[in-house]
Amino acid sequence: MATAKIAITMEEDILTRLDLLVKSRIFPNRSKAIQDAVKDKLSEIEKNRFEVECAKLDPKFEQALADEGLFSEIEEWPEY
Repeated sequence: MATAKIAITMEEDILTRLDLLVKSRIFPNRSKAIQDAVKDKLSEIEKNRFEVECAKLDPKFEQALADEGLFSEIEEWPEY
């Protein structure tokens, strides 16, 4: 996957904690640590958005749609 360089500003105490993780070999470098953190945060946000959208669904209506589709498929099955 293609990568791009960026510059970021970070609070000193966070940077110190990040450097401890790199020094402890939890991450190979700052860049990898930040990439993983951003990727995790994006996944969390996307998951939450999916959950919010799913919560908007009416379970009874969704079940009725599913049942309607199932019954129409059953009616189309050939007789054996």
